[in-house]
Amino acid sequence: MIPDNKKSIWGWAFYDWANSAFSTVVMAGFFPLFFKEFYAAGAAATDSTLYLGVINSIASIIVVLLSPVLGAIADQLGRRKGLLLIFASFGSISTAGLYWVEQGFWLQAACLYIAAVIGFSGGNLFYDALLTVVSPEKDLDRVSALGFALGYLGGGLLFSLNVWMTLHPESFGLSDSTSAIRLAFILTALWWIIFTLPLVLYVREPTPRSIHFSRVVKSSFNQLRQTLKKISLLPQTFQFLLAYWLYIDGVDSIVRMALDYGLSIGLDTKDLILALLITQFIGFPAAIQFGRIGNRLGARLGILIALVTYILVTIFSAFMDSAWQFYVLAIVIGLVQGGVQALSRSLYARLVPPGYTAEFFGFYNMMGKFAAVLGPALIGAVAILSESNRVGILSLLVLFIAGGYILLRVDILKGQAQAKAYRITDSSKG
Repeated sequence: MIPDNKKSIWGWAFYDWANSAFSTVVMAGFFPLFFKEFYAAGAAATDSTLYLGVINSIASIIVVLLSPVLGAIADQLGRRKGLLLIFASFGSISTAGLYWVEQGFWLQAACLYIAAVIGFSGGNLFYDALLTVVSPEKDLDRVSALGFALGYLGGGLLFSLNVWMTLHPESFGLSDSTSAIRLAFILTALWWIIFTLPLVLYVREPTPRSIHFSRVVKSSFNQLRQTLKKISLLPQTFQFLLAYWLYIDGVDSIVRMALDYGLSIGLDTKDLILALLITQFIGFPAAIQFGRIGNRLGARLGILIALVTYILVTIFSAFMDSAWQFYVLAIVIGLVQGGVQALSRSLYARLVPPGYTAEFFGFYNMMGKFAAVLGPALIGAVAILSESNRVGILSLLVLFIAGGYILLRVDILKGQAQAKAYRITDSSKG
């Protein structure tokens, strides 16, 4: 068993610092902004919203199909760290490629963005699966929260630099803000790779298994079928995954579509970018605090607090029409966004049978990304049908409410007992 040590925990957590550059600078920040105003220049606001929603949905569908198989491969090979590095490299190279896409070539930008999302999501799968390798069970909430907190801080720092470049391009020897945003894609790719190195250096996995890769790929599909059976034998774990699928849909949709929504209702680009920065820096201490809430009051209660907040945020956002209201939303979302993500991950880790972490986290990521298929496309479709982006955003309410209700019905202690008992039962059959 891997010993608990600070270097491995901090090395693991710094991957959140690394890849949050993509989720903040590209996914939540400049790509939706640049897509609407540069890559898809000339398209109507509702049309570009639909395009962006479909692009995110296509990326998510691909990740949905890959996640459980990748998780099964990682468990059989015992090489989560190596696979994480492969996907992180693929994602960073695709991100850098956005620099060379010219105005109006939205389809080319879409393909590179989809590739980058696949790299980001695949890397996250193996990153999440390493949580139980570096952290004892008693510290799962705090270690998970540490990762998200560093992610908010790291992503926020790089985004701050990029915003400064965008607002004052002449200070960096750049001709205009367009050049600054394109350069931000290069910087994000470099940041992602450089800060992945602490995980590569300090996280140690158990000795990898010597299995031929072709056999692993073939057997992974069989293991995928077995995973479905395993989850069906763990009803509390399955129920949590269903709840997570619903409520994380709303969370991810807000992350991916917030700037597009702000532009669609006429808010200024600078206000939107500064609001996103506020979210990042508030998210750093807030995620740490949610880790403490998880330790003291339980992870589920912390998640439910966040979901109630998101319900209020969604209702408020449908009626806002000024920049100060968007700033208020940014502050409130910053308080809960990292918390709901961190506590969901640590709660699920408690419901996973030991020895099946990558396999089960493959399903966890699959459910999260499958949710992201529905959310952005739903917002875009409802906006087109109603001819109103405000109506589109309200469609997220049902996801938060249904997810919270199902989460309330999960018996956490029973789920933990079922997961541990499954390992004993499964081992006895071997």
